Amino acid sequence: MTQSQTIGVDRLTPKTIEGEELLSFGPRMVENAARMGEKPCVIDETRTISWAEFGDLIARIAGRLQDMGIGPGTMVASLAENSAMNTALYAGVVYAGACMVPLPFSATEDALIKERADCGATLLFTTQKYWDVASRLGADELIDLAKLEDWVGDAPAIDPVPVKKDDLFDMIYSSGTTGTPKGIVHDHLFRARQFSRTASYGLEEDGVLMLSTPLYSNTTLVAAIAGLVRGATLVSMAKFNTIDFLTLSEKHRATHAMLVPVQYMRLMDEPRFDEFDLSSYQCKMSTSAPLPGVVIEKVMKRWPGNIMEFYGMTEGGPATVLDCAAHPDKWDTVGQPQPGADMRVIDEDGNELPYGAYGEVVGRSGSMMPGYHNNPDKTREATWVSPDGEHFVRTGDMGRFDEDGFLHLLDRKKDMIISGGFNIYAADLEAVLRKHPDVSDVAVIAIPSRDWGETPLALVVPASKDADAEAIRTWTNDQLGKTQRVSAVEFRDDLPRSEIGKILKRELREPYWDGQAT
Repeated sequence: MTQSQTIGVDRLTPKTIEGEELLSFGPRMVENAARMGEKPCVIDETRTISWAEFGDLIARIAGRLQDMGIGPGTMVASLAENSAMNTALYAGVVYAGACMVPLPFSATEDALIKERADCGATLLFTTQKYWDVASRLGADELIDLAKLEDWVGDAPAIDPVPVKKDDLFDMIYSSGTTGTPKGIVHDHLFRARQFSRTASYGLEEDGVLMLSTPLYSNTTLVAAIAGLVRGATLVSMAKFNTIDFLTLSEKHRATHAMLVPVQYMRLMDEPRFDEFDLSSYQCKMSTSAPLPGVVIEKVMKRWPGNIMEFYGMTEGGPATVLDCAAHPDKWDTVGQPQPGADMRVIDEDGNELPYGAYGEVVGRSGSMMPGYHNNPDKTREATWVSPDGEHFVRTGDMGRFDEDGFLHLLDRKKDMIISGGFNIYAADLEAVLRKHPDVSDVAVIAIPSRDWGETPLALVVPASKDADAEAIRTWTNDQLGKTQRVSAVEFRDDLPRSEIGKILKRELREPYWDGQAT
């Protein structure tokens, strides 16, 4: 299987940027291992691997793969929770010049079968937790990650396999729960440009990075790969919970963390949060969904260190950053375009809109996928071509830029509510609802209406057993325009979320639309 199969349109990523110096992954691993020796590289619940051990292990993993004929142009898959061995596997595959494909264990078995077949990986690594499912995915060889070192055996440690900038680094599957999965490919150029930027956020070899989202998510990988390249120590959690996260942060004197909004919310709701010493923290990062301003305010007051909020896509392209300490008046935004990012707003017909107008956000930057694997049609659908012929990634997100160049996100285009001919953005309503003291979590969805076609419904996780749904609705509507009114508030024990914390609104809407109730 070759890289050429992944290109669906003219290459999106610019090949060169003037003055650019790229960090190459494999050689950097060799350099870090030699320089840092016994300094911890990866820590999980069962073991600590030093940099010297890590360097030797990934070089021997690469040697074993090379003996099997696996290198540039081939793919290796995994289905596993976070661990030191999973991190080593990832690094070893890339060191060998091959492409790593971490399959999402949150996907259905049917989707996983399609993903394994789509990537063509014949070698699949897994754990006992996912062994039964993994055994049905059609791989030629299945290896238990707990026995990774036995599998490596006496394979020789090899030098990093030379790679070209457009050789594939990894591939992440998106939207694989239904229909045809989309494999988002990242080449070495894409990843190198990403981790070349991390120094500006203070993640260096004296850093300790907490990882508590799955390794198959780009949210995790953006931080994890950068941490390895910079020589930091990674603390890997197999599953997030508040007390374990806080305990490990204190124990290992964590300096950085990559978290998603729901994790910040749960940490702020943790009764014991203030018992832990988090004074070592320098920077917390947030991505995958907008971090609500009310949550930013709580975190900035109670948790040492800054928050850097990032907006972007696994596909690359659009890229903004919000420095929360520097811009306390912009906590309702996702920040400004990062250096080198060109971001615009377009209407439904693909026409560029003037600055400040609402529309679909599109973006272009140095880090952009070459395309979806084996899927040129989907690649074209995800691409907007500017009048001067440049390719931009379509986000599907609705938003606008304010007069200071900060991006205000509203909703996914498909989640916009059209009631009585008026466009209603759930994010506007959710922002108001979150300010109510009895609201712990909330999602606003469209439900059918005889009079209006659609109408907003607020699904609320109450913060108090004394919360009153009608009182919350009345309070909210008093602060909204006449065309934005919430029709009802329903209480839920929790809201369905993906493994990286995104609310599954499609799942919430389905019961209301199945029978087209009025």
